[in-house]
Amino acid sequence: MDSVDFFLVPLYIFALYLFFRRKRKKYTDPLLQKYHRQGFWIKIVASILFILYYSYLTVGDSTVLYQLEGNNLYHLILNNSENLKFIFKKGKDFDLSLVKAHGNEGYFRDEANYMVIRLDALFSFISFGSYAVINLFFACLAFSGLWKLFKFFYEQYPNLHKQFAISILYFPTLAFWSAGLLKDTLCIAAIGWLTYSIYGLLYKRKSLIKNASIIFVSIYFLAVLKVYILLAYLPFFVLFIILKSVQGIKFRLFRYFLAPGLIALSIFGFTQVLTTYNNELGGYAVEDLTSSITHLNEVIEQRSGREDASSNFSLGATFDGTFSGLIKIAPIAVATTFFRPFIWEAHKISQLMAAMESLVLMFFTIYIIFKSGLFTFFKLIIADPLIMYCFLFAVVFGLFVGASTLNFGTLVRYKIPCLPFYSISLFLIYEKVKVRKTKKALRRASRISVPIIQLQPAVG
Repeated sequence: MDSVDFFLVPLYIFALYLFFRRKRKKYTDPLLQKYHRQGFWIKIVASILFILYYSYLTVGDSTVLYQLEGNNLYHLILNNSENLKFIFKKGKDFDLSLVKAHGNEGYFRDEANYMVIRLDALFSFISFGSYAVINLFFACLAFSGLWKLFKFFYEQYPNLHKQFAISILYFPTLAFWSAGLLKDTLCIAAIGWLTYSIYGLLYKRKSLIKNASIIFVSIYFLAVLKVYILLAYLPFFVLFIILKSVQGIKFRLFRYFLAPGLIALSIFGFTQVLTTYNNELGGYAVEDLTSSITHLNEVIEQRSGREDASSNFSLGATFDGTFSGLIKIAPIAVATTFFRPFIWEAHKISQLMAAMESLVLMFFTIYIIFKSGLFTFFKLIIADPLIMYCFLFAVVFGLFVGASTLNFGTLVRYKIPCLPFYSISLFLIYEKVKVRKTKKALRRASRISVPIIQLQPAVG
């Protein structure tokens, strides 16, 4: 941070506060006002911690790639307006002679990296090129998406507002790793906006053009930044939409026959899309997915001499590069995503925070399974569309992240999209179990109360 940042940061925080306060006043629900206010300040604090972390404790893509090259592009445009053309070009078409650090030249071939560089340059025009202020803008983008995600779940079960706030607004690693100049921040924002807009388009049927535009932009950003998030997320959210629609049909027999048909149709349609865009998906195409995971593992293993090599880890199982091999290591990979790093595996402050969080999540998972019973646990997942959508997305996403990420530094960032959904699925299961037990207790009480009344002696 520069000395000017100590003046700019409070000024921009105040401006952002006024902007979001104006948005907050539109809510008539006091709970929404409370959580919106808390969520905003949590994000601001997380962003400040993120700025300090990357400014004084470590180096990474946020500073040595995105900010360095984005700020360079900003100054190139200021010095020569003709360079504005690079904002609209692809990264592979960038004039590599203008790159600030020659070690970054290869990163420009990846459109995902260049998208963040491009946005950094654009935000520089309204932040005087300040890294700290740009982080605040990115954090608020993430907050806007997380808020939409919170509203979506809140509208499904308003009584579970505390649980949803814990899962979405308060989750420590989610709050931290989506609070700065990273691709993950933009992906979190896109997931939230995509979810709420699709739901609003199909069920509320309001602001059709607005929702359709947001859906298009969100899908575009996810496709450019991390297409595998889109591929893992959309099928299960579409499945939720289908099953929720089927639940509204009163004729039960027709509902039982219609649901499997619609699910099969959606799966067929999705596989057709994957096949059609096989070339565009590249390494994330179905036929190349397992080989891509193998390649990523090999790359990480070859980094043993680098500074971050101490954060490398092993799954403890061999992946042979086949789809059947991926299924074999699935339990270990999923457990790695949600429950690692363990406390003794954490070598950095950020990893220690993630390790403590993972430990709590592991104990919470064990507690929920113990309270519900293993059979009931999976039965409730299948029976409720919302739980199914959250749990299946979290597990499938967790499988690919756990199998392809053998470095704790990247694992704690890559897994954040699935953390709120996994946590929410556990809270929903626990709530269902409580309701079932309450109903059983009431039924037992009603059966017992009848003979008690009959044994009461007559008065007089």
